[in-house]
Amino acid sequence: MAIPVFSRAHVEAAVSPERALEAVRDAFVAYARGEWTMPPKVYVPAYPAGDFRAMPALGSGHALLKWVTSFPGNPAQGLPTVSGLVLLSDASNGLLVAALDAGAVTALRTGAAAVLAAETLGTDGDAAVIGAGVNGRAVARTFAARGRPVVVHDLDETRARAVADELGAAVVARDEALAAAVVVTVTPGREPVFPEGSLRPGQHVSLMGADGPGKAEIAVEELARVRVFCDDWEQASHNGDLSHAVEAGRITRADATQLGDVLAGTAQGRGGVDEITVFDSTGLAIQDLAIALAATERAMDLDLPTIDL
Repeated sequence: MAIPVFSRAHVEAAVSPERALEAVRDAFVAYARGEWTMPPKVYVPAYPAGDFRAMPALGSGHALLKWVTSFPGNPAQGLPTVSGLVLLSDASNGLLVAALDAGAVTALRTGAAAVLAAETLGTDGDAAVIGAGVNGRAVARTFAARGRPVVVHDLDETRARAVADELGAAVVARDEALAAAVVVTVTPGREPVFPEGSLRPGQHVSLMGADGPGKAEIAVEELARVRVFCDDWEQASHNGDLSHAVEAGRITRADATQLGDVLAGTAQGRGGVDEITVFDSTGLAIQDLAIALAATERAMDLDLPTIDL
């Protein structure tokens, strides 16, 4: 049985940023309606270097398992932060359908989720991406594909310039990026980007970097004073920025709204032009499933290598 294998280049060729956003939106809605299911993400710590993650999901007649790593120190060694494999199976017979590069799938769904949250919860205006690694590039590409001007900031100006030049965007200083109407942070999450009192009325922030234990991109005090949204309460309250505020007793389940519920029309989104909105993303297996299914739609159009099982 020949199983198609999607490399990073194949995934990017198969799924455009706009198609990724559409697929991820549909996945959020399906999950909110109970049509897709997602067992808890499993972390296998290898700290302080990084961690391994096993992420399953079921939906649209398919099952998925993503085995993926997060090793923030890898770029200094010329290695990717995120690597691994996504396995897609037919849920009617258990047979493997495809294998995909996990880094590429992760980048596409991260970009899609960040921009989807910004479009759903934010206001019009300029957009800034802080962090120009693989996932930050995906966010900037998605903004550009949606026709929204975007600026980029990274501690490594060479990396920021590479992303900006690719998209015809500008590289800006940190203060200018933080002042944008919409800000997406894709940082290692080692220290907060937003201290207490830093967000201004009407701003929206998508926090994409603090996706594991101990990481944070926003101070607890700042998160407690704004309108909070998340990708999934159970996951975010244990492993995202939300977890710190929950542990401190500053935020409860009633204080956070899941993005999927807003998209499905069962919860309110932004309450007014001056409201500050924050989206805490920890990355969901349903998003990976959405990207994998979108990629396999184009399998016949690509010259894919196969493995025999």
